[in-house]
Amino acid sequence: MARGRLRIYLGAAPGVGKTYAMLAEGQRLRSLGADVVVGFVEPHGRRPTAAMAEGLETIPRCTLTHRGAAFTEMDLDAVLGRRPQIALVDELAHSNVPGTRHAKRWQDVEELLAAGVDVVTTLNVQHLESLNDLVRQITGVRQCETLPDAVARRAEQIELVDLPPEVLRRRMVHGDVYPPDRVESALTHYFRVGNLTALRELALLWLADRVEEGLQRYRAEHGISTPWETRERILVALSGGPEGETLVRRAARISARTPGSELLALHVVPEDGLTPVDPGVLDTQRTLVESLGGSYHQTTGEDVVATLLQFAEAENVTQIVLGASRHGRLASFLRAGVGARTIKGSGPIDVHIVTHEEAAGSVAPRLPYPSRGMGPRRFRSALAGAMMLLPVLTLLLIALRGHLSLASDLVIYLLAVVVVAMVGGLYAALPAAVAAALLADYYFTAPVHSLAVERADEITALVVFIATAALVGTAAGTAAQRTRQAARVTSEARALSRLAAAVMRGRDLPALVEQIRENFGLSAVSLLERAPEASPAPRWYVVASAGERPPERPYEADVESPVDDNLTLAARGSGLSTEDQRVLAACAAELGLAHARGRIAGYRGNTDTVAGTERTRASLLLAAGRDLRAPLRTAEEALLRLPGRSADEPTPQEEQLLDTARAAVHRAAQLVTDLDDLSRLHAGALDLYLRPVDLDEVLGAALDDLGPGGHSIVLRLPERLPDVIADAALLTRALTALGADALRHSPPDRPPVLCARVRGGSLVIRVEDGMREQGTESSTPAPRAPRTRSNSVGSSSRA
Repeated sequence: MARGRLRIYLGAAPGVGKTYAMLAEGQRLRSLGADVVVGFVEPHGRRPTAAMAEGLETIPRCTLTHRGAAFTEMDLDAVLGRRPQIALVDELAHSNVPGTRHAKRWQDVEELLAAGVDVVTTLNVQHLESLNDLVRQITGVRQCETLPDAVARRAEQIELVDLPPEVLRRRMVHGDVYPPDRVESALTHYFRVGNLTALRELALLWLADRVEEGLQRYRAEHGISTPWETRERILVALSGGPEGETLVRRAARISARTPGSELLALHVVPEDGLTPVDPGVLDTQRTLVESLGGSYHQTTGEDVVATLLQFAEAENVTQIVLGASRHGRLASFLRAGVGARTIKGSGPIDVHIVTHEEAAGSVAPRLPYPSRGMGPRRFRSALAGAMMLLPVLTLLLIALRGHLSLASDLVIYLLAVVVVAMVGGLYAALPAAVAAALLADYYFTAPVHSLAVERADEITALVVFIATAALVGTAAGTAAQRTRQAARVTSEARALSRLAAAVMRGRDLPALVEQIRENFGLSAVSLLERAPEASPAPRWYVVASAGERPPERPYEADVESPVDDNLTLAARGSGLSTEDQRVLAACAAELGLAHARGRIAGYRGNTDTVAGTERTRASLLLAAGRDLRAPLRTAEEALLRLPGRSADEPTPQEEQLLDTARAAVHRAAQLVTDLDDLSRLHAGALDLYLRPVDLDEVLGAALDDLGPGGHSIVLRLPERLPDVIADAALLTRALTALGADALRHSPPDRPPVLCARVRGGSLVIRVEDGMREQGTESSTPAPRAPRTRSNSVGSSSRA
């Protein structure tokens, strides 16, 4: 039986219309004659979604009881018994109620697919397992229902159902997504514009990767090796030389001019391992690539150019950036450089050759002199050993003169030269070879005890001996040097990996410092941080320490490895070699990262606490506002009907008391409305009606709302005042609130003052109480030319 096909409607968040799109596709397929059934659909009370399901055959759900409550789930057996051509199953990542055949709904879907049923389903990007932690970091909400990415990748078709964040929030406000009692909380928490934008980007990027996987699979199945320029991929080749940063920045500029392009960096390590590369330089270049949004890759190959082109074809690279050759003319004449060979074999891939400061200079030899890296101590030891070994060996050969030929003597001398080369390198082997040749000539060639040579074959043997000794000494010295370098690199990598593993396990700083002290055999180590306050003499304090009498100041240490301007690693102990100090610097950088990570975690904890407090406060205010709105409305209606219930006309005093009560209740209701609008404003969901507004009308309405107290406010307004772009109702309420606050804080003999002036293309309205300035301004844009107007003081209708 052929396996069914899976189609997924993917969305960035609830409410974008995935279920509606799934049902619409079901209706379309049904109209074409396909056998479509609804296995499970959850409309969440949304009327358009429920209406779209009308007319489709729906398989009844099965009911299960869990912990005393009844739940409904998709009846898998009923769908399999019905054997439709297409089944619509909502919420692929849903967890089934305990007692069903499978724990997850996607497992139900897998059984349907295995039975040959095509399935159309829905999925939110936050339910993908690979994005779960990232979604929690963005939204602060951990998704308990997750779906393995492999399940979604196996889908034959994935369609994105997308809505801009502003449109989705507008649907939320209109009640098209959640019930009204959940709208405020959703808008201020999960459905913030930033959250929705980030989730939308995640959905687009994830789907783009799946499209890329499909394209690469198609190219592999059809044997297409030439690049398809669906999007630009710029590859920069790093040799480990100082020109790498120039190449990376040049490639980044090429990528920046091409929207949607991708930057990659590749370093090819030759299999022979003979090309010297400074790991610190590569680390710096790798950091630069990642900071520019690119990805760093490293691979091993016998031929650098072939490996580079093979990687470029595999990654569908469209452009390669190389540095100009550092080789001289003679080397380039003898063998074509990397750039020339890459251009020759690149085919349709564009190759950029970038000049740099090192291009015209001389290049270090491919094979460094063996004595380099040996150290002067080993060189002197090798020479001393040669001075002792060669005379002893000569005496031994003199004693055996009658039993050995000149060829045997030279072979024995060659063995001594190889031993010297393994200890001290080529520079020690060359004088040892010359000395051995002279000793062989003086003691073992005729005439004896003379440097003259009578026979031509003996001259040839001595010359060949010196050349052979030099070559063998070079090879032996190089092999010894590489062995020592490999051992040192292995030791360094082991030390760094142990420290990195400890950092990843979350070990505290004192334990990490102690580990560094043990690795390098130091007596004491301290991580010091500079005090933030500025002073002529910097103050340091110990962040973490290990050992006896750890240094408390950088100048008290034998070895110092700065992390940054304010953080340094200070150590006491025996002197470290240059290589050890380099590894210590890398360990210090790891400590700096661990220290920064701990500080960020502390800040994040404090921020989460403050944010939680603010969310709680906002929720309490919203809840209080909802609870007060109904009683205030009831009290206001009762006060309006109260005079009509009495047969006698109310006295002036009673009428005044009723007016005061009505105003107080109206003011309280208005305050609750203001709190509600404020929460919507913070959530970005407050609908504003912006239009040109006459300030006369706004001020008149605000003074009327203030009641009798508004008559005492002094207005200081210019003769020419423009209209403003604003929401007239909200601006009136804002001015009313400022005026009421100013009246409360002003003594009877010093009334508040309201003034306005044009400043920088905006109109600034300022309210000052009688004691001091209120310090609150309302600024709105003033787009039109100013007009002539009159100024009056104490007016309650028009200012």
